[in-house]
Amino acid sequence: MTSTDLTSTDRTSADLTSADLTSADLTSTGTRTYRVRTYGCQMNVHDSERLAGLLEDAGYTAADEGDGADVVVLNTCAVRENADNKLYGNLGHLRPVKDARPGMQIAVGGCLAQKDRARIVDRAPWVDVVFGTHNVGSLPALLERARHNDEAQVEIKEALEVFPSSLPAKRDSAYSGWVSISVGCNNTCTFCIVPALRGKEADRRPGDVLAEVQALVDQGVLEVTLLGQNVNAYGSDLGHRGAFADLLRATGAVEGLERVRFTSPHPRDFTDDVIAAMAETPAVCHQLHMPLQSGSDDVLRRMRRSYRRDRYLGIIERVRAAMPDAAITTDIIVGFPGETEQDFADTLDVVREARFSSAFTFQYSKRPGTPAADMDGQLPKEVVQERYLRLTALQEEISWAENRALVGTRVELLVAAGEGSKDADRGRMSGRARDGRLVHFGSVPGVRPGDVVETVVTEAKPHFLIADAGLLSHRRTRAGDAAESGVRPTTPGVSLGMPGIGRPAPLPAATACG
Repeated sequence: MTSTDLTSTDRTSADLTSADLTSADLTSTGTRTYRVRTYGCQMNVHDSERLAGLLEDAGYTAADEGDGADVVVLNTCAVRENADNKLYGNLGHLRPVKDARPGMQIAVGGCLAQKDRARIVDRAPWVDVVFGTHNVGSLPALLERARHNDEAQVEIKEALEVFPSSLPAKRDSAYSGWVSISVGCNNTCTFCIVPALRGKEADRRPGDVLAEVQALVDQGVLEVTLLGQNVNAYGSDLGHRGAFADLLRATGAVEGLERVRFTSPHPRDFTDDVIAAMAETPAVCHQLHMPLQSGSDDVLRRMRRSYRRDRYLGIIERVRAAMPDAAITTDIIVGFPGETEQDFADTLDVVREARFSSAFTFQYSKRPGTPAADMDGQLPKEVVQERYLRLTALQEEISWAENRALVGTRVELLVAAGEGSKDADRGRMSGRARDGRLVHFGSVPGVRPGDVVETVVTEAKPHFLIADAGLLSHRRTRAGDAAESGVRPTTPGVSLGMPGIGRPAPLPAATACG
């Protein structure tokens, strides 16, 4: 996952682990409720699932929608310039809420907490707990300590205490799950602060990853997404360069799992064995998020991205040769220090040639502590904005054309919950096609989130497809049963801890590729 791969979520579930909160502690204070708000990338979303699992293991219960919570956890992002403003603005809004609710606690975690540390309490003294990216599991104990001592607790570790996947998790979705295969990042991109906050890459053993996948499938999950800051570098920490392709094949062979996705790879480490694994493993979706960042070789050099335009386009060409139906998305930063009009024109040229199905586009913003923040050639905001508008207009035109080419085609959808903000008003439901595209279709009685339907695309928009001609098929699933009953998967933590030195344990014989 690149540092700019943002989803900008605000969730009411959390995912951290916690130290002991005994039943005696809880009975003395009564059952307490929690709410977790998540900002940033998929890694943060998944961390929040673990925060929820930790808190529930400690005896807390999720606050009902619309109700106040006894504990509010803000799981923060530090990638964009406005991350700081967003955090302190939200903390300002929470202050009168806390004043009116005796005993309420506020905790701040995630990347911005790792960066700002005690400065958070200095600026917002009503915060009770600050914890970092390396000690997520400490949250329940820190909350109890803050309550007992009646003073803020700030605990930031410099190295990972336990692999996050060894912590319990309460999952957001009944049908789709995140599975971390690594944490941290060994890249040195000059615009990115993530390696400084998440640490060096550490890989999970393949058997631990597959055990977590199996645990989710056993609870009805149909789709998993393998997560890493640089997912296809998986294996470098284990001394096995082909480990990611092997893991894709093994994950795709788990019985009952219908879809496998992954995010985000790095072009430097993207190899042909991964393309082959994607093309040859039926469960692996033909969807690829491949961050570009810039189409200019000069800018890529200053970004320290370790690949150039021709290598990037070569990867795209080989992916499409193996999987003509592949949907390829990307990240692009506009206005990096020193970017000339010709550099920007080079980016537009790559966008035209690559024909991405969609792109996450960002205006460069300084992040203190990154080399790019001190580079010469910082561009005026109006120049960056004008280029950004040109880029988004071009990408929207391409996205719309690519989507129009799918009108009349048959698609299989995993029915989703909450993907279409206007579905209820328009009598529609939504689902994700195997290539990741969002499709809205006419609501049909008995179809639930987590079910699988087939339909035909009737209309295209730049950011989604419409299928209003009715369903060709509908398959009820265990995931749909769980979603209908309000049950969400939980995982108690299946990792055996931090990986040791040397080659990984071999993949199980039943799932290892030949």
